[in-house]
Order: sequence, then structure tokens, then C-alpha cells
Amino acid sequence: MAALAGCDDQALSRVPDQARHPWLSVATQRFGQTSALSQLLLGATLGFGMTFWDAFLALTIGAVLLNVVAVAVGVIGQREGLSTAILTRWTGFGHAGSAMLGLIIALSCTGWFGVQTGLAGVALADVAGVLPAPVWSLIFGIVVTVIAAYGVRWMAWTAYVAVPAFLLLLGWLVLTSVDDLGATLTSAAPGPAIGMMTAVTLVVGSFIVGAAIAPDMTRFNRSARDVAKQTVLGITAGEYVIGLAGVLIAHGLGTTDIMGVISSSSGWIGALIVVTAVLKINDWNLYSASLGLVNFFDAVFAVRASRAQVTVVVGCAGSFLAAAGIVHQFSHFLVLLGVVFPPVTGIMIAEYYVVRRWRNEIISTRPRVPRSAPSWVPATVVIWPVAAIAGELVPFGQSSLNSLVLAFALYVSAGRLDLLRMRTRRATNRKVIGEASAA
Repeated sequence: MAALAGCDDQALSRVPDQARHPWLSVATQRFGQTSALSQLLLGATLGFGMTFWDAFLALTIGAVLLNVVAVAVGVIGQREGLSTAILTRWTGFGHAGSAMLGLIIALSCTGWFGVQTGLAGVALADVAGVLPAPVWSLIFGIVVTVIAAYGVRWMAWTAYVAVPAFLLLLGWLVLTSVDDLGATLTSAAPGPAIGMMTAVTLVVGSFIVGAAIAPDMTRFNRSARDVAKQTVLGITAGEYVIGLAGVLIAHGLGTTDIMGVISSSSGWIGALIVVTAVLKINDWNLYSASLGLVNFFDAVFAVRASRAQVTVVVGCAGSFLAAAGIVHQFSHFLVLLGVVFPPVTGIMIAEYYVVRRWRNEIISTRPRVPRSAPSWVPATVVIWPVAAIAGELVPFGQSSLNSLVLAFALYVSAGRLDLLRMRTRRATNRKVIGEASAA
């Protein structure tokens, strides 16, 4: 634990200029997040129900929407150098709201860490022939925990190795699955048709949580321009390269069972596809979970916990849960947790760029962190759940974007009403003072 003392990565403070990273380093990690197995499965789902070019259009529209969201909230993280959970104290949620959000981030990211660790364990056990899957899950989870505990620099080097390896292995998988590329590009969908709106919904929903917690990563960027470059490159490349690979495999083999295709591949190649795909997103799952928990402990108990040490505890717990197979029982709960993130992004963007109630406070204290924050923001207490529920129930559009836009609009409206009340109160006070002076 002592060796991890210097690996806190400014969990509760602003990232200083000297700790910022070149944009390509951050972009590689962003691409690593979007080039996960889930993206390959998404592409296969689209390819099974759409032509190649219709799937291409759906991925394009989805990528544009995700880029807009991720850049807007990512620039806030870059300017202020703060993680998502800490930022929310002054972007619409207050002290208690940020604590709740930090806990939700920790639960969500730890859960997905466990699910993906379990997948890697099964893949390794299938080809190794020794040790059962739970043991492999535990070993893999501990390796990822060590990487995440040492922080962003170790995670960057992991991405430099895992991303190219995954792309090479994925290219091999596509070449062995598609006999005639020209025919595949023009062939009809092999399965039941998927509408364009449904397809775009699937694309946006697949990464909206990653876009919502973008400040965890973009706080290490050196400029807003770097945020835009790394986000557009990372997300767009992830959607196109990995998503379209899934589309081609679905057309070439007429199936959405990507995991079956991978497991039937040549032994260790299939296992390495899974391991490299999981490795480069799971370290960020664990990293964001640790940031969320550090904020929770600070906000609720006034305890400045070590991010690295929290990572070790959470990573070991997630690895044991993966080995026991328990996390798979909570997959539906994890999907449900994802519903709460889009309104968070809408509120953050509305407060920081439009309402600006605490904008001066957070800017004027640079490079320090403001000493105080509101306990609760009453408008947010109402808007957050209302937007999340309404976004899911509205029978049109994309649920995540519906809730994000609704949260943005409601928060801006509440801010304008509050400003109007303040101006009216001031005018009334001035009138009363003037009448008293005249008397």
C-alpha cells in the first residue's frame, strides 16, 4: 500500500498543468473505452437487422450525438481539472447530490468491472485447460486492479499495448469470417429488420454513461481543443472500426453470436481478443469507481481516502464477486443504474454554460478547489428523477437523449425563474428603502 501513496491522481483536487497528458495519449484510452466487446456485439446486432450502409448511417448519427455530449461535458472537466463526481458539487448537485452520484458511479462501474472480468476468466479457462474460470477471473481482476491502482500513466501504457493488439486480432477475425467483402457490403440484412430510430437508440445507449463521466478522463487534457480532438477521434473510430467489424461479421456469418464466433476461433487468439478488449475498458471502470467512492467518503464522512488504496479494495471485491459469478445476477440492475447518468450530464451542462450560479466561484478559486458547496440544490432534487423517468417513458426519440435534453431544459427554466425572483425581490427592496427614505 505504501508504494501506491503517490498514485492518487488528484482525486480530490485539480489536475495541475504539469500533470496533463498529450492529447493522443488520452485519445488512445478513449478509443480503448469505445472499442470494447459491447461495441462489437452492438455492431453485430445492427448488421443482423440492417444493410451495411444503413448500419453505417446509424453508427454515424449515434457517434455525432455522443461526441456532442462528451465534448460539452468533457470541456468542463478539462477547464476545471476535476473528476465528474467532484465537479457536480458546483454544477447543479451540491455536496449531498455529488455524494449520491459518486456512490452510483462506484456501484455501476464496479458492477461492469465484475461482469467483464468474468468474461475474461471464462475465455482464459477455455483455452488454458488448467484452473477453473473463477480462478482465472480472480487472477485477471487482480492484474487490472494493480494497473488501475497505479493510475493514469500505467493505464496509458496498457492502452498502447492492448489497443493495437485488439485491432490486429479483430482484423484477423473479420478476414476469417467474411469471404467476399464486396458482396457483404451490398447484401441484405440476414435477420429481422431494425428501424433507423431503434438503431440510433442502441448506438447512443451503448456509450452514454461513458460520455456522461467524460471529465474523469478529460481533466488530464491540456486544452479544450485537445478534448475535442481526442473525443471525436476516440469515439468516432470506436464506433466505426469496432461497430462496423461487428456488422461485417454478422453479414458474413449470418449471426449475432459474436462470443460464439470468438470462442470457436483458434484457441488463444479468441481468448486474447476477449482479454485485450476487456483489459482496456476495465481499468477505466475501476478507476472511475474509485474516484466516485473517494468523493463519497469526502462528502459524507469528511475522510480523504487514498484513491489507489480504494482501488485495491474495490478491485479485489469486484474480482471475488466475478469469480463467484454473483455480478451476473445484477446485470439488469446495472442497466437500470445507467438511466440516471444522462440527466446528470444535462444538468451539469445547463449549470456550467447557461445558469452559471456557481460558475464564478469554481473559476475564481483556481488552482485550488472551492472550500464550500451548497448542500442540496432543490431544483435538481426534482429535475433529476423526473427527467430520468420521463426520458424512459416518452414514446418517441432516444430515451437517454430525451432525459438529457429534458433535464437541461428544466434546469435552465428553473434557473431563469430563480433569477427573475431575485430581481423582483431586489426591486421590491429598493422601492421599500426609497419610500422609507422619502418619509
